[in-house]
Amino acid sequence: MQSLHELQRAFSIATLFEDRVALASLGVAGGRLAPEARIAVYRNNVLCNYRKALAATYPVVKRLVGAPFFDAAVEHFVRAYPSKSGDVNRYGGEFAMFLESYRPAHDLAYLPDVGRLEWAIDQAGIASDAPPLDLEALAAVPPDKQGLLRFALHPSLALIRSRYPILHLWRVNQAEHMGDKRVDLDEGGDTLLVMRGRSGVSIERIGAGEYVLLAALATGAAFENASTRAAQAEPGFDLGAALHRHVAGQAIVAFSVFASPG
Repeated sequence: MQSLHELQRAFSIATLFEDRVALASLGVAGGRLAPEARIAVYRNNVLCNYRKALAATYPVVKRLVGAPFFDAAVEHFVRAYPSKSGDVNRYGGEFAMFLESYRPAHDLAYLPDVGRLEWAIDQAGIASDAPPLDLEALAAVPPDKQGLLRFALHPSLALIRSRYPILHLWRVNQAEHMGDKRVDLDEGGDTLLVMRGRSGVSIERIGAGEYVLLAALATGAAFENASTRAAQAEPGFDLGAALHRHVAGQAIVAFSVFASPG
């Protein structure tokens, strides 16, 4: 006799992948419907729920490609990246990466980056909060230790860099947009910061230096190291202004001091 875990696994494989061996192992019998027809009912319900969930997370991607294309992509995605969590709000983070290798989307090179932007917006809305940076404690750090500071970023913050104008694409595909919907994909790329603030989720363009600084801090780089990288990425980068802005805007929310640079 199969264990409950084995039964659940067989049911999932039979449902998502139409696996006949897994279906046979379930011992579905009785009634007027054949086992294949019975499991198909569950399959349709599962895929419908995934389509609805991912459409809520990626409405602009869906609008750009149309419902039939999007629904077909979701079905392939669900089979390639089965959910590992019971929380549907946390499912779909790999969708942009999936679109990079999804053959029907091969000519839509901008689409994965639009997906990354939508995932960042979605997750920013449900991320945990954080208190503002303790400025008094920061001011008390000795000057010779300041280069060793590790700064923590707000849990809702995400950084996205694209060669395409994905913010323009996103904006013209909002339901309330009433202006010109045309976007020239050659108009230039975007470097974006997505974060939830006091008035909700915001998206702003940032410079190359800011991007490199925050990206380095996000990986745990020491402040001196991150600052050097930012200056190299953008000649004339104003470190003081960037630090002040992101502390005031609560992009930077905490710090610690380590014994050696990194």
